[in-house]
Amino acid sequence: MRARCLLLPWLLAFSAVADAPSADISQLILEKYLSAQERQRASMKGVEMDVEIRASIPRLAKSGSLQALRVISKLGRITYQALRFEGDNTVKKDVIARYIFSEIQASENPNDELAITPVNYKFKGKGLQYRDAREVYVLELNPRRKAVGLFKGEVWLDPATGLPVRESGRLVKSPSVFIRKVEFVRDYEIREGVAIPTKLTSYADTRIVGRTELSVAYSNFHKVLDQVDPVTTVTQR
Repeated sequence: MRARCLLLPWLLAFSAVADAPSADISQLILEKYLSAQERQRASMKGVEMDVEIRASIPRLAKSGSLQALRVISKLGRITYQALRFEGDNTVKKDVIARYIFSEIQASENPNDELAITPVNYKFKGKGLQYRDAREVYVLELNPRRKAVGLFKGEVWLDPATGLPVRESGRLVKSPSVFIRKVEFVRDYEIREGVAIPTKLTSYADTRIVGRTELSVAYSNFHKVLDQVDPVTTVTQR
């Protein structure tokens, strides 16, 4: 009986979506998603998590992995505390360190022009679909302009909450003259009303060394009490 009671709110929410006309479904899901994004940004501050970053340059047969603590301050600034690195130093410097630097830089200079909002993107509902053994609502995203940081792709949403379970796509403008194309897939787990990142996979086609591959696995996500906003950006321990 308890299990049925726990399932009832989700079933009611899902039924309301399923019974509505398709245009209304798209609008309802989009409104849920945009509202959830606001809560998500607040929930992802004052937290820390363990990360394992793996990267490789297949053409050079080079690879490496970094274990680190990733901290997001109460102001939203990201820092990394590197714990252990194994592998090739070229991968560490030219792939992993560049990724960490770009993420830190983005957190220190947040840009509303890159946010997933109707101002920056056109949304197209593609309906309820069965993906990776679960039912999701798929939104197609097309940026309204070409700018570094915007992407063309999809967001898979939990129909009941509007929270993302996957974001994927291709950047519409290269962040560097040395990079031809960047593609990514970011997965989330919904826990206590928050979409927590679990894995990021990214591929970049470069003009110098060819394809580079990077994956980030997140674990041990938790809130930090009495956190002091950091002054430095990257520390070793």
